[in-house]
Amino acid sequence: MDGTVLVADDDRTIRTVLTQALTRAGCKVHATSSLTTLMRWVEEGKGDLVISDVVMPDGNGLDALPKISDERPGLPVIVISAQNTIMTAIQAAEAEAYDYLPKPFDLPDLMKRAARALETKRRAPIARPEPVIPSEGGDDLPLVGRTPQMQALYRLVARVMNTELAVLITGESGTGKSLIARAIHDFSDRRNLPFVTAVASDMEGMEGPATLIAKARGGSILFDEVSDLDLETQARIVRMLDNLGQSAPRVMATSQTDLMNRMENGAFRQDLFYRLSGVTVAVPSLRERVDDIPLLAEHFLARAERDGMAPRRFADEAMDLIRAYSWPGNVRQLENTIRRLIVTSAEEVITRTEVEAVLGSQPEIEPLVGGGEGEKLSASVAKHLRRYFDLHGGVLPPPGLYARILREVELPLIEIALDATGGNQAKCADLLGINRNTLRKKITDLDIRVTRRRKLM
Repeated sequence: MDGTVLVADDDRTIRTVLTQALTRAGCKVHATSSLTTLMRWVEEGKGDLVISDVVMPDGNGLDALPKISDERPGLPVIVISAQNTIMTAIQAAEAEAYDYLPKPFDLPDLMKRAARALETKRRAPIARPEPVIPSEGGDDLPLVGRTPQMQALYRLVARVMNTELAVLITGESGTGKSLIARAIHDFSDRRNLPFVTAVASDMEGMEGPATLIAKARGGSILFDEVSDLDLETQARIVRMLDNLGQSAPRVMATSQTDLMNRMENGAFRQDLFYRLSGVTVAVPSLRERVDDIPLLAEHFLARAERDGMAPRRFADEAMDLIRAYSWPGNVRQLENTIRRLIVTSAEEVITRTEVEAVLGSQPEIEPLVGGGEGEKLSASVAKHLRRYFDLHGGVLPPPGLYARILREVELPLIEIALDATGGNQAKCADLLGINRNTLRKKITDLDIRVTRRRKLM
């Protein structure tokens, strides 16, 4: 890696770590805790890359991006921020940041992005009619999270929001699919035009499609849970999409079931699928981003307090239990559960016992997406096993089937659990409920590669 990097962050630890890592990689580094100093360096022509925090003692890093672009067109800026909301990613994209990473960030990942920024010429800025101004209350969207899954989602939303492509938003119930659609509309060039949500009843009759287009007036149409539509309604939508005029609305759709699977089974039209899936945005389940649960919990506690409810906080043991729960209803279920705990808790600190009492009456495992509507894990495994036997053409499989099947299930389970715990074997053993020595033996027997992910701060 070659070049001069300007680092701006008010946290001395971050400045030190980045300076050491970039210097070892072959770069020259100028580090500061002042946005004013950073801008002076930029004006003096110093630096081939800027890595800047958002909230600085003397200003906002995002607000400085247009000034940097005006002063030094083509100078790439990587934004790092502890404000892990979709708004930060969208604002960074609107300000033409080269890249955006949340805190705490993965240092090797940041180094790779820095190397790409130094090697690649920054693309020419895209002209926009006007800058996107966050609508009032935008930060109140529960689309918060610092996990890699959510950060990737934020970056994808920021990239597609001002395109003309249709957007298919997939994910389990309660993950916030409609919120993603609303965010794409509200922070796009169409934000001052209508946002229309369409369900099956809106498509009934010959006037249904025409009425929807008239309501949207060039804004956005969201087909909510499009997988629930019957084939006749799907045909109406296809005809509607084929006859859109010049002021066509942006088309989006949500689905909590696997449309590819339904298409293969003849329950979903192929022509409609390809018209809706210009870009597919997959919203992760809460189980896939466990580290975001405390962040979401704090968000919902603060929201409830603003709504006039009593201030509450979770005991560490209570939060451990909340993190361990499977949350089949995802973010929606988490919010409802927290509001219930706020009302039923006797003291300011919500205890593990109180959490156990509320979660005890709720389901512990969720249906999997992709194996069929409402299909449980056991049903999915059974389907796989039946197919395995069928493939042997009436002849029994080789002996030792029990051990082979257990290994097939055990391997991904341990790999995913290790990934979720950042390679920490003690935490992984505790998560799985097995002895640490047992886990080590299984890692060796299954030839699993364990990588400890290094996190900054």
